[in-house]
Amino acid sequence: MNGKKILVGVTGGIAAYKTPLLIRLLTKAGATVRVVTTDSAFDFVTPLTLSTVSNNPVISSFSDDNGTWNSHVDLALWADVFVIAPATANTIGKMANGICDNVLLATYFSTRCPVIVAPAMDLDMLVHPAVKSNIAKLQEFGNQVIEPTEGELASGLIGKGRMPEPEEIFEKLSVVLNA
Repeated sequence: MNGKKILVGVTGGIAAYKTPLLIRLLTKAGATVRVVTTDSAFDFVTPLTLSTVSNNPVISSFSDDNGTWNSHVDLALWADVFVIAPATANTIGKMANGICDNVLLATYFSTRCPVIVAPAMDLDMLVHPAVKSNIAKLQEFGNQVIEPTEGELASGLIGKGRMPEPEEIFEKLSVVLNA
């Protein structure tokens, strides 16, 4: 990981609480990490937390409060790998169908590097035919999808849908970056 440039995308799901732990693993391994989010990610994790563990400002819009443009193209071209964790059904659907309504999606559509997607959602959402179709589309486009794990979900149900643990995502990133 030393010297690698990793872009971490965070969407608005409860599993976002795990993302700072992933970022910490990456930075401790010597990677440079930048974070791009959807607006709804901040319902689950704060910009301060993400910027502190990444040692970089968090990008959540096309411009800062001072009017500075956050170039999604520059961000996309900068990365050696782009991991979206958690990836909600909403964001997966937009990625699969060309809908670009936020800076995370604009960055995704401009990315040339490998993209790893870590879906996280309730078990009934995960098995819905539309979501299954969208995940399959992402794989057809060349994205790598890390399967959600089984366990207790935020809804209280037990089943598949949990975002993999940060260590598992870290290992997947290691494999992709060393390929």
